[in-house]
Amino acid sequence: MLTVNADTLSKQITEIYRAWGMAEDVIEITVRNMVEADLRGIDSHGAGMLPTYNLRRKNGVMIPTGELTVVREFAATALLDAGNALGHYATTKAMEMACDRAKEFGVGVVTVRRSNHYGAAGVYSTMAADRGMIGMCMTGSSQPAVLPTFAKEPRFSTNPIAVAAPGLKNEHFSLDMATSTVAVGKLNIARRAGKEIPLGWASDETGTPTTDPVAALNAVPKRLSPIGGSRELGSHKGYGLGLVVEILCSVLSGSYTGATDMMTKEQGETLNIGHFCLAIDPNAFREEGEFEAHMDALMDWMRDTPPLDPAQPVLVPGDPEHEARKIRVAEGIPMTDTLVKEVREVAEEAGAPLLIGN
Repeated sequence: MLTVNADTLSKQITEIYRAWGMAEDVIEITVRNMVEADLRGIDSHGAGMLPTYNLRRKNGVMIPTGELTVVREFAATALLDAGNALGHYATTKAMEMACDRAKEFGVGVVTVRRSNHYGAAGVYSTMAADRGMIGMCMTGSSQPAVLPTFAKEPRFSTNPIAVAAPGLKNEHFSLDMATSTVAVGKLNIARRAGKEIPLGWASDETGTPTTDPVAALNAVPKRLSPIGGSRELGSHKGYGLGLVVEILCSVLSGSYTGATDMMTKEQGETLNIGHFCLAIDPNAFREEGEFEAHMDALMDWMRDTPPLDPAQPVLVPGDPEHEARKIRVAEGIPMTDTLVKEVREVAEEAGAPLLIGN
């Protein structure tokens, strides 16, 4: 295990993206969002995605130099086209635009089409909270990987939902959750660490639940469980939430579902992932400061709930990420030997300088 400070990791990813020909302003935002995910402890959506991004670049489904364009604008809404580039830059601009619209209209909604993986959804929802707003961000995905309730084949993917809201004295409420039991990246984390996964996370090629992350990753397509795991435990709810994300991200923007064009049922030449950003200005509904004070009261009330185990207090969504960030800013970001090797391989292939693991 190697611990790398955020600046060094940022420089390493920056050099890789420069070698790929990405524009400097796109690199800055993309690297910042990726490293922010790592700082928050969301290791599955930060630097760990570099090997996947590199593979998609070589396959031609992700275009590092793709340009962002505005397709439609109307009142509090807009539709952006990411040009098949990585989704970090486009979604940052989409959330900024949604917040600007919310300041004017009380609410702003911006969708993105023809995009790619954009990292951790919570990075974007908290951008709105940083501006004193409620933020919501969702994304479709690149591959069918989640089993609908009663199904033996997957139809859509992990379809995350992120919601953030500001307080006055508390750090942001920040929910960032997949609508599957876990994200695919969690399987990769277990693989790199040489650990088993809990039964119920995923199934193997035959559809049999497995504790082997390699067997789960080798299943084509992957077979993750929706939240709930089984019908008896409420998987229809996770399945339903996943479809809500699909409607807002893919249907609304005209994007694909798991890289499949729903109108033809054919695989597309690109991934055409869709994103959804929503911002709400609380001052359109309440006097200035009232919403934030109410949020503080709500979060405090949750944390004051008597715990079952005194050693494990009741938390509010975002607490683990806030704590991880404090630790990692001070001590660095832990990277497994496998991840360091994979990042170095991507850098070497691109002809970029090697700045970690030397």
